[in-house]
Amino acid sequence: MMAAVIHTTALRASGSLFGLAYGDALGKPAEFLTVAEIERRYGPAGPRDLSGEPALVTDDTQMALAVGWALHEAPSFTPQAVEPLLRQRFLAWAVSPDNNRAPGMTCLRACAELSRGLRWQEATVAGSKGCGANMRVTPVGLLDVDPDTLAGLSQLQAGLTHGHPTGLAASELTAYAVVALRGGGTLAELPALLHERALSERLVYREDWLGDLWQRSGAQTPEAFIAQGWDECLAVLSRLTKALAQPDDGGDPCRSTGEGWVAEEALATALLCAVRHADDPVAALARAATTAGDSDSIAALAGAFLGAAHGMAAWPDGWADRIEYADQLAALGAAWD
Repeated sequence: MMAAVIHTTALRASGSLFGLAYGDALGKPAEFLTVAEIERRYGPAGPRDLSGEPALVTDDTQMALAVGWALHEAPSFTPQAVEPLLRQRFLAWAVSPDNNRAPGMTCLRACAELSRGLRWQEATVAGSKGCGANMRVTPVGLLDVDPDTLAGLSQLQAGLTHGHPTGLAASELTAYAVVALRGGGTLAELPALLHERALSERLVYREDWLGDLWQRSGAQTPEAFIAQGWDECLAVLSRLTKALAQPDDGGDPCRSTGEGWVAEEALATALLCAVRHADDPVAALARAATTAGDSDSIAALAGAFLGAAHGMAAWPDGWADRIEYADQLAALGAAWD
């Protein structure tokens, strides 16, 4: 069960949002490089300090801010209230001159369809479960809402662009992890907690949030549609548990839980790094960035988890003044702390 009490004294919402951006910035120059190339550039410990004034982020942080502001502006947390705000924010991101960070094609394609005024269930890329579904979901986990609303919001924000059931399920688990950590849960407890959540949700299709999205897939029933997503998440969570039961060999975590280009693997590999280095958040981000996969997204999610667990105290003094979008991160963090 999720912890019921939210501890705000550690500034966990701020820590999570800034942690996401820090991981994103550290992983940004490492994306598309091999581990050997990353180690040649940064040394065997990987990237451990921000670079640039400011340190630039990718579309991961940009879209997390889009979700965050949509939620901040929402008069209520219902699909009718939130969907138009998410749509507006995503479309503004799509045409922004700052959207020049190698954005994901799925997000761009879906936004192009959304801009035509299509229902989101028709605009989404139905077959995509890319990590763009859950790289931006962290703000949902920072809200004080009930688990059903958390699930609906998580899946809705994913579904606007990524219509595959695994993108929906992995997004819910990512937000669930953030809210559990912010409520005082430990990183070591998370794999079992998420496994339990996935089993309990396996046949729950949230029609009030998703409408007829399931029909795009060719599945026989809504339950069969969503079960596919939860089953793929359960499979990668099993790989995560197996990896954590073995000694850490210091190598690329992607070998155990996947390269993170798809949603469930981004979640699992980020968790692997976060759990392995639960007491050294900067080392966790460096480990996540030193991967052969989607380094910025893996590190961004690892940062979101560690910041939710430890608050702003997780991060070095001075980083908050050096990261791009610091003013927006601080404003949203303050609102939710």
